[in-house]
Amino acid sequence: MSFRGGHMRQDDTNYLERHNDDLVNGLSSKVAALKRVTIAIGDDVREQNRLLSDMDNEFDSSKGLLQSTMRRLGIVSRAGGKNMLCYLILFALFVFFVVYCISR
Repeated sequence: MSFRGGHMRQDDTNYLERHNDDLVNGLSSKVAALKRVTIAIGDDVREQNRLLSDMDNEFDSSKGLLQSTMRRLGIVSRAGGKNMLCYLILFALFVFFVVYCISR
């Protein structure tokens, strides 16, 4: 590839064009692969956001249920005295133990 006097030989020009075309094709395939990866990442992010939103809704409903249960427990403990509170705590522990055994 000699470039002398402002003129390039035809063989050099053809070689450079072929080489440039090869580089463009390689770059094009890399851009296409990068596009596929970014689309996959975008899909994954949308799916994870949906799952997080669902989890947030579930936690909100669980929080409401737990608050309601605690309010009722407070009412029962004030009305029934210390023995009733002990029975409630034992019953709650029993329920948690059964749920734990079932979930394993």
